[in-house]
Order: sequence, then structure tokens, then C-alpha cells
Amino acid sequence: MNLLNTLVDKGLRRETPTREEALAVLATSDDDVLDVVAAAGRVRRHWFGRRVKLNYLVNLKSGLCPEDCSYCSQRLGSDTGILKYSWLKPEEASKAAAAGLAGGAKRVCLVASGRGPTDRDVERVAGTIAAIKERHEDVEVCACLGLLSEGQAERLRAAGADAYNHNLNTSEATYGDITTTHTYADRVDTVRKAHAAGLSACSGLIAGMGESDEDLVDVVFALRALDPDSVPVNFLIPVEGTPLAAEWNLTPQRCLRILAMVRFVCPDVEVRIAGGREVHLRTLQPLALHLANSIFLGDYLTTEGQAGRADLEMIADAGFEVEGADEVTLPAHRAAAGGGCGAHEGAGACGSHGDGGARGSHGGEGAGCGTEAGGAGCGGHAGVAGSTAAESVAESAAAGADAARTDAARTDAARTDAARTDAARTDAARTDLVAVRRRGAGTDLAPNA
Repeated sequence: MNLLNTLVDKGLRRETPTREEALAVLATSDDDVLDVVAAAGRVRRHWFGRRVKLNYLVNLKSGLCPEDCSYCSQRLGSDTGILKYSWLKPEEASKAAAAGLAGGAKRVCLVASGRGPTDRDVERVAGTIAAIKERHEDVEVCACLGLLSEGQAERLRAAGADAYNHNLNTSEATYGDITTTHTYADRVDTVRKAHAAGLSACSGLIAGMGESDEDLVDVVFALRALDPDSVPVNFLIPVEGTPLAAEWNLTPQRCLRILAMVRFVCPDVEVRIAGGREVHLRTLQPLALHLANSIFLGDYLTTEGQAGRADLEMIADAGFEVEGADEVTLPAHRAAAGGGCGAHEGAGACGSHGDGGARGSHGGEGAGCGTEAGGAGCGGHAGVAGSTAAESVAESAAAGADAARTDAARTDAARTDAARTDAARTDAARTDLVAVRRRGAGTDLAPNA
């Protein structure tokens, strides 16, 4: 296929495809999906080899959000049955982070619901960052706290944050249909604030909210223009009790085409499969590793993910390897240009700067930490709120094994769902595929890491 050959050549040269080429990727047929994956996989392997970076979500504050993001289970007035609690104490968050790190995570994403942090909130998060890095000096820490005010990004960087995540989520043209309590421009402004403060920018999207192919291409090209170091791709988790609960618009093949389009447009950027991969990719998750070089380990903010042990087995079985703490995530040319997380060999944690300045990176989300698409933060909606620390990888995996029954049930449901036609799938919400998180911080159950 000439289109795919052209896109591979452009990806290897870091050349931006045309809008028409990006739209053509989304328009390919299911019969061609393996060809699309193979082509985009060449670009992924060229820049990132066979490494998979693991990220772990810690939900610092759940629910209680004044924003009205239609995709989010934590939205104002929602009745979704999610866990609701105020700020975790630094030691609680540190224990939660330890569970993910024991499972192989390289980055911890600290997520809090709300429009944006107060100055006191920034102080709280600074204390949490210090507690985590006291126990795990080289861990990358990404904050996802919502819209930032002047000076807050600099304070987070000085506190040791490496990244800030704030997703654009959807195109500027349709943003007002999804959220009314803040604007698309507000989100762009926060990403730029993170960049300006020396944080590694993390910003992505949510697919499956009823958007058109043109909307998807618009938001990905907008992200390319902002030049974040990482782009999380969320697939909407339609949680009962939210305005988008009936939006079941995705098939596994469409998810793969979306990931491939993002890889072609952002060839040398960390592309992360975030919330919703288990629900929508289902048994095709291993194919997605040929497109993305980063995933979230375990649960999301308000919904349960795949068992951590299953994630690790999937990576190994697909012929990939977990990226080590001492490995540089970004390609050399981005590192040389001062890119964020893992940009500097021998410099320690993500986003370390040779000028001796505080480590900075950006990972935060934005108002309502819109990386949910079903409830996930830091670019991966539905985020994990880890709890009791795992003492070893084995213990961490064992904690996740308890959730295997739930995952198996979800797989059985997925097989039934896969047999339906696309039209039938959109007729009714598959709430049996969505498990609201009951593990991690704020519960008596160990996290799914």
C-alpha cells in the first residue's frame, strides 16, 4: 500500500504527514489493519526499539470535582458509585507508589480531581513528591492536578516533579460539547505553562466520545504543534451515570487505527496506551504494543484495569521488554534538545537538567484531570489509586492476581461482544465490561499492581 510506505518513510525522517494521509489511516478497512500495524510498528521500533515503559497512577483525591466533563465519573453531580475521598497523606501516597514501582513501573503519576490546584494543594503535592523520592530516588514523578495558575508549574518543578500531564482530550471545534466549565484554550495554556517551567509536557486525547475522524486528526495535529514528550491515548470508558454512558463507538480494529495514526503524526514521541485499553482493545492489546511504547500498569483512577501480572505477561509474550529505570525513554535527538523524562544519560530521574536546576517534567492533566475518558488520570483515565506498598515484584503481582477472576469475566463478555455487529454494539452500553475501582487508596484492598 503506497500510503503506508509513504508514512513509514516520513516517520523515519520525523516528517509530519498531511491531514489527508492521517485521515486515510483512519479510513482503512479492517482487512488492512495488520498492514497498518506493521507499518506503524516499523516507526515505533526505529525510535523506541522493543521497550515498553510502565506508568502507575496514584489517585491523590477522588471525586468531589466541580467540573462538568461529560466523560468523567468524577464530574460535578455524578452518581457513578465511585470512591470519593480527599487528599491522601504523603506517606499514604508513597506506599501506594511503592506498589506500582515493585511491579516494574518507571513513572508514578500523581493525580487529583478538581479544576486546578490551590497554592496549598501545590504544597501538599510537593510534600508527597518528597516522600516518594526519599524512598525511590530515581523514580519519575508526573503531576496531574488540573489547570495551573501562574508560578505553580515552577513550584512543582522545584519540588522535584519531572512532568506535568494535561490532556487536550478532543478537538477545539467540539470541546464545548464535552465540557462547559473550562475551555480548550485553558488546557492549551496549562500545557504551555508546564513547558515554560521546564517540565516534560504530557498531553493526549480521548477517543470514542462520538467525535469524527476529522476531530481526531485535529486534536493529534494540535498535540504535535504543542510538542509534548508523551501523548497518552485514552479510549472512552462509558461509565454508567455519566452523559457519555451510551457511547460505545469503538472496535478493537478502530483503536489500532487510531494508535497508528498517532504514531505516524508523532513518530518520535512516547505514545502511551491509557484508559480503556482492556475494554476496547480486549484480546488485541498485544498488537497495540507494536504502536505504543508506554502503558499504565494495573488500575486507573476510578475503574479497574487488567491485573498487573497479566500486563507483564502480555509484554513478554508479545516479544517486548519492560523499560528499565536506567534506560532513556526518548530518542537521542529529543534528549539532546533538552527533552523531558529520561532525556539525559546518567542524569538520574526524568527530566534532570545538566544546569543543576531542579528536575522537571510535566505529566499533569487538567481541570477534572481529563485523562479519564472513563475515569483515568494523567493521560490514562480511570486511574489507579494505589494503597498498601508491595515489598517485591512477586507480592505486587500477587495482589493483582486476586483480580484475575474479574478480568476473566470481562474477557468472556468481550468474546460475546466481539460477535456482535458494530451497529448492535452501539445500541446498548456494555456496563458489564466496566468494573468501578474498589482497590487501592481509600480501601482495605491491595492495589492491582
